[in-house]
Amino acid sequence: MSDSPAESPAAITPERLAGFDEAAVAELARRLEDDDYPSAFAGLQDWHLLRALAIHRPDLARPYVHLVDQEPFDED
Repeated sequence: MSDSPAESPAAITPERLAGFDEAAVAELARRLEDDDYPSAFAGLQDWHLLRALAIHRPDLARPYVHLVDQEPFDED
């Protein structure tokens, strides 16, 4: 396993978000697009990470915002 911030299961902190570059965000987005995770929780962890990047580092996450956008839904 690499020390890339995109692969670490650590908590989402400002320091962790600051460690991302374009390549790390692209790798994170690729995993989300492939949607090939051992569990739903692993995918959800990546989704939360990309969402945090979209909020705090929008310059890096802008090309991948479609992966975190949520469609409104009606529960009826």
